[in-house]
This record gives sequence, C-alpha cells and structure tokens, in this order.
Amino acid sequence: MAETEQQPAPAEVVVDEEARRKAEEFVEEEEGATSHHQGWLARFLTVTAVVMTAFHLYAAYAIVPQQILRAIHLGFVLFLSYLLFPALKRLRHKLQWWDVGLALLSLAVIGWMLVDFDDFIERAVTPNRWDMFFGVALVLLVLEATRRTSGLVLTLVVTLFLVYAFVGPWLPAPWTHRGYDLERLVGHMYMTLEGIFGSAIDVSATFIILFTIYGAVLQHSGAGEFFIDFSFAATGGKRAAAGRTIVLSSFLLGGPSGSGVATTVTLGSVAWPMLARAGYGKEQAGGLLAAGGLGAIISPPVLGAAAFLIAEFLKISYMDVIWMATIPTVLYYLALFLMVELDAAKLGMKEVAVERRESLWQMAKGRGFHFLSLVAIVLFMVAGFSPIIAVFWAIVLAAALSFLRRDTALTFWPTPGTPLLQTKMVKALAGGSLGVLNVAATCASAGIIVGVVTLTGLGLKFSSIVIDLAGSNLALTAIYTGLVVWVVGLAVPVTASYIICAVIAAPALTKLGVPDYAAHMFIFYYAVLSEVSPPTALSPFAAAAITGGDPYRTTLQSWKYTLPAFLVPFAFVLEKDGAGLLLKGSAWGVVHTAATAVVGIAALAFGVQGWMFRRTTALERVALIAAGLLLVYPSTVADVAGVGLVAAVALWQWSGKRRALPA
Repeated sequence: MAETEQQPAPAEVVVDEEARRKAEEFVEEEEGATSHHQGWLARFLTVTAVVMTAFHLYAAYAIVPQQILRAIHLGFVLFLSYLLFPALKRLRHKLQWWDVGLALLSLAVIGWMLVDFDDFIERAVTPNRWDMFFGVALVLLVLEATRRTSGLVLTLVVTLFLVYAFVGPWLPAPWTHRGYDLERLVGHMYMTLEGIFGSAIDVSATFIILFTIYGAVLQHSGAGEFFIDFSFAATGGKRAAAGRTIVLSSFLLGGPSGSGVATTVTLGSVAWPMLARAGYGKEQAGGLLAAGGLGAIISPPVLGAAAFLIAEFLKISYMDVIWMATIPTVLYYLALFLMVELDAAKLGMKEVAVERRESLWQMAKGRGFHFLSLVAIVLFMVAGFSPIIAVFWAIVLAAALSFLRRDTALTFWPTPGTPLLQTKMVKALAGGSLGVLNVAATCASAGIIVGVVTLTGLGLKFSSIVIDLAGSNLALTAIYTGLVVWVVGLAVPVTASYIICAVIAAPALTKLGVPDYAAHMFIFYYAVLSEVSPPTALSPFAAAAITGGDPYRTTLQSWKYTLPAFLVPFAFVLEKDGAGLLLKGSAWGVVHTAATAVVGIAALAFGVQGWMFRRTTALERVALIAAGLLLVYPSTVADVAGVGLVAAVALWQWSGKRRALPA
C-alpha cells in the first residue's frame, strides 16, 4: 500500500468556499443536483413536500393498503423529482414547460391505476389501450427520473435489463429465454406488485422515508452540531485525539443519516483544519474522513437504505439485520481506532488544543437529549415494536425534546423575521421528503430490474455460470461474487448495487450451502465498498476536494483505513463458524469467532500501517498481514497459525524495543 508522506501543516488551515463547493458537488452527484426555485414555486414545492411527509407519518400509524401506499409514494416522488431536478445542468434553477408536463403525467399515471384498482389488477394479463399507454409512460418516467437524480449509468443499466427481456430468444445459451412482448412487460411492471411497485418501492415508502424524516428532524434540531462537539470534547487530551474525533463523530453523525458522502463532507468541513494541525497530510486526512463516511452506511440504527431491503428480501425483522451488523460494525470501528493510534505513534502526531465553550459534562447535561431518540429506536424494536412504529415515535420524541432549548427548538409558528414556510419544523418536514427522492427513484428502477430477473430466470442462469467458472469451489465462488458486486457498485449507487446483486449473485452462494442471511450480508458489504472505489469513489473524492489532496492517492489511503471491510465479509460465507460474526450459532461460537476476528483485525492494522511497538521490517509486515488473514478466516488451524504469527512478531518487536532503549 502506498504511503503518503507527512506534510507540514500551515499555521492555520481553513476550508475555503471553493473547496466546500467542490465537496458539495460530490454530495449532489450521489443525491442529485436540485434546482433552488424562488417565490411562489418554492413555496408550492415546500408545501407539497410537507404534505408528502405528513401522509407518510399518517401511513406509519394508520392502516393504508400497500398498493395505495406504494402508488401514492411513487406519485409524490416522480412529481417532485421533475419539478426539482433539471433535465440538464445548464437548466438548473429554471423550470421548463416539459418539467411541468412530465410532473402532471406522473400524477395521471398513478391516478389511472387508483381509480378502480381491483379491476386494474384483474386486467394485468390483458392490458387495454390506456393501460398500455400509462404503463409505457411509467417505465419511461421512472427511467428519466433516475437519470436526473442518480445519473446516466444506472439508467443505462436498467435499459439493458429491459432489452434483455425482449431479445431472449436470439441470445446464445445459457442466456437465452422465451422472450416477452410489450404487453406482458407492461402487465408485470405496471399492473402487479412484482415490478415497479414491488418490494424495493415498498421499502422506500415505509422504512427509508421515515428514517430520512428522522434524520432531517435531528439535523434541524442541531443534533449534528452536538455530535461533532461531543466527539471533540470526549476524545481530546492525547496526540491521537484528532483521529479519534473523526472516528467517533463519523459514527454518531452517520448512524442517523446513513449517507457516506454527506457524513464525509459535513465532518471534513469542520475537522480538516484540526487534522492538519495534528500533522496529517492532505491524502491521509482525506482517506480517514472517507473511511469515517463509509462507516455511516454500515452503522446502526440506519445502516443505509440497502439494509432495509435485506430485511424485505429475507422476510426477517429489521432488528435482526441490526443484530447481524453489530459485530462487523464494532470490528470496523476498532480497526479505525487502531489505525489512528498507530498514525499518532508512527508519524509523531502533535496534540491539538481545541477551544471548548463547554466541558464534556456541561455539553452532555445541556444537549445530551439528542442521544435519547437514538436509544429509543433500539429500545422500541427490542420491546417488539416494528421499525416503522419505532422510528415514528423516535421522530415525535426528537421533535419534542428539541424544545428543551430555545436554540434547538423545532418551532412551527411564524415570527416577524421568519415566515411560516421558513420555520425549523417546516424545513425539517420538507427536508425529510426531499431527501428521499433520489433513493426512491433508484428503488423504482430497481423494481424494473427485479421484475425482469423474475420473469426471465436470470438469477439462476447467472449463478450457474459463476458456479461453473469456480468449479463449484466455495472460496472461488465467493471471490467471483465479491468481484461482481464490486464492479456493479462502480457504476451504480449502493442501494441499486445491492438489489441487482441480491437477485442475480446471491443464488450462487446459497446453492453451495451458504445461509441466505450470510449471502445477503456479504453482498451488502461489498456493495457498500463502492463508496471508496473509483471511478465512483465519491467519499474519497469529496474528502480530497476539502483537503486539497490528490483524489486517487486519497482513495488509496481510504483503502488502507477500510481494509477490514474488504476482508471480514468472507468470514460470513467460507465457514459455518463465520456466522458467529453475524451473531448466529452458539454463544461459544459467537465469542470465539469474534475474539479471533478482533486479534486478526489488530494484526491487519499493524501490518498495513507498518508499525507495532516500533516500525516493522518487511518480513514482520508480511507475517502480520498473513496472521490477520488467517484469523479472519474462521478455522481452528488458521486461528492457531495466526495467533502464533502475531505472538512471534510481538515478542520480537518488544524485545527489539527493549534492546533499543539505552540508545
């Protein structure tokens, strides 16, 4: 792994507006670049977004038929997407007549299916002319909304799946299938709950939007600022304090948001000057910030949008997914903490004085209530409530607790200087719905992909090809599957990457005896790695924009910090004991597997950093990395060999350090 030399930090480093603007562009690349309209149009869009939020909060507690909920959700998403996301960047902030036309057509498409839904469903096998018109229109509307919100690549991927559905009879084996005409595709995609209105859009309409609303409530009540301040206060006093602050605050910020790039940018804008004063180089600091952003997508209680889809695909509770992610998340952050401690020793980091207006105790006493809603989500789910009800009450609790302080209160009454539509509460409610648009459009497109896969049997065909290439060897199949997920993730967002690979790649692992939950968690983690992999390495590129470092060297540094995330998932699938990392199996199996993984992660950190008690030799470094790989692999022989290597290197390092003391 290439190292970046420590660079002398200037006396005072600030994040200038140009760097901040570039970083925001990467956030927009992930979440879409919205237009900022003014006047009556801005007010109309705000009211529409608030109505959308109010409807979903009502649906969380009331009984709304799933077909109605999914349809209305997609109607809101398409309507707002066409009014907020421009067709071209040069048309940003300018509403065009065709945007209005497409927004109204979106409402017509949804309205047609809801007028008489029972009769509409019965016509799925033989759609009439209007069904065909609105069905084709919906597919095109979803594709265009996806292009505007997530970019051209995902749109092209979905289009290729649609083409595959038509041309099946003319393809060579084993890709061939019977082929489907337009009538059959429209019936499946538009008139059933299997295509566009399938499980992906259901998850968006229930779990994802509610957690997005919750994140917006926390943001506008000042929770994000508190989490950063708390991390600065809690980790100060040591030379590794700067790195520790990034690790802790990325966990606190990322848990509620579930967005890697947003966490990287938010944290980097505040923390880069501190990292520079501590002695971090531009690329090192950017790599650490990106690694913290990646942690946001794998950290409970949100885990990114894809985690909700895991629960839906496996038909398990979301709490089960959180439990399965617990040990991998702990291992990930343990590795980050070790890496920053080794940074401090290896590079001779300096202590950084941080001006604090409040002590840690005063901060916790005055603003610690921001933690309560996070704890409440987990407690509600442990008590047996569904995630939907849990996050609903967490939203209510977070909003109510905000009134404990005047500066955090989510006020909803206008004042002479603040009109009604500019109050904190209205901004939070509108922001909750606006924040879900790009993910929801991705889920609708993913519904098309899933629909094509179920119609054509592509998942079984693809898994058979992978297994044949691997010669039915589980280790090779896992490597090939990981590569497939990684390559798909280079082109499309995490959510779409997980959905695509869950239906085409997971069967290859389950066919060889891997439990379905382990296969899906493996795919989830490799989909997440697209955050730090070029050419779509948005988190490292955003961090580099803030620090002024080279984007590709920053990406290499982020790989160094996130190495455990690349390796731990293999433990899920290669041995049955590896399921202990997902809290599956016997108590002894869980403890044993977790303990050896902890030692393995530490060995990897020492080996990658080239430092243990002192600088390692090339041979020691190779031995430590080999030990880490052996210990992550859940096998008795591998564990004994790995512990032996770590012990041998540690003894040699310690004795060498003692011999060097007199000098």
